[in-house]
Amino acid sequence: MKIEQLEGVWSVIYTNFPMWLKGDKIRPTFTYITEERNGVLGLKDEVNYLSNGKIKSIIGWDESLNKDNTCFMWRGEGLKSIITSNWEIVYTAENLDWLIIHFEKTLFTPEGYDVISKNKTPNENEITAIHNKLRELDLMDKLTSLLLSSHE
Repeated sequence: MKIEQLEGVWSVIYTNFPMWLKGDKIRPTFTYITEERNGVLGLKDEVNYLSNGKIKSIIGWDESLNKDNTCFMWRGEGLKSIITSNWEIVYTAENLDWLIIHFEKTLFTPEGYDVISKNKTPNENEITAIHNKLRELDLMDKLTSLLLSSHE
């Protein structure tokens, strides 16, 4: 996959990440912008979410760890620059409208999974495809939907 194919705003629609499940940080999105740093093509990574009625952001940089651009190392910016996290794309929908990503445990976060989508509200066919893939990967019962969440 070309790294540019990841550009855009992705909504987190299924997750087991505690930060998104506690209810005080809602509507998480990841925005990826292709950028070159020190001769390396990577992704500027901005995580946005709503907290107490205000949009909050976490900025980082994703460097690809393989030629297929499916494994990445995230590094925070500013005060978070000492924090890194490895993540990988486990599954890519054929039309690239949604992805399943796995992130490794860090000192600050548990291991987990997110389903991210370019559509804030995927259609019925996409939801069916997502559910089928999650069942196939034995993840269906491990993830919580943020689509019909009571903390919208």
